[in-house]
Amino acid sequence: MKHELAEIEDHLLVMDAQDGNRKALEQLVRRWQKRLWQHAYLLTADPQAAWDVTQQSWLGILKGLRKLHDPARFKAWAYRITTNKAFDWIKKRNARKEVPIESIADPCRQEKPEHGIRELLQKLDLKKRTVLCLYYYEQLNVAEISVTLKVPKGTVKSRLANARHELKELWQKNC
Repeated sequence: MKHELAEIEDHLLVMDAQDGNRKALEQLVRRWQKRLWQHAYLLTADPQAAWDVTQQSWLGILKGLRKLHDPARFKAWAYRITTNKAFDWIKKRNARKEVPIESIADPCRQEKPEHGIRELLQKLDLKKRTVLCLYYYEQLNVAEISVTLKVPKGTVKSRLANARHELKELWQKNC
């Protein structure tokens, strides 16, 4: 029930912000800043880059907020913008260093792996890691991930299944 009330409040804040209510926009930023930064950090594995990505994401969100017709889609829409900005940052970094994207884009890395799972997630390719992180860490459903990544729901389901299968195989090899 608490989760549903928070979603309703987010929807109301989006509508108020679309109408130009500055306080609603500030509250929306306060409520979502940490979540979007964490998602950016999971994708970039760089805290400073995550702040840059988050800032660029908010610029995109602010620019397009009035065009968002359904406030219920704000969550997936905000994650899509953040994901795209993170991918842009990864591409730029890769172009400068000429390092394979897999070695930089490590969406689930942290200093201390949690029971080895985060370490195993690092071995998956970017698309699989991204889908797993959006599903498990950000708790987006298949439809929201579909909107976030701009791919059909069937593709999301397929990537999730393949990523889970590959993760299971990696898990079994390391046990």
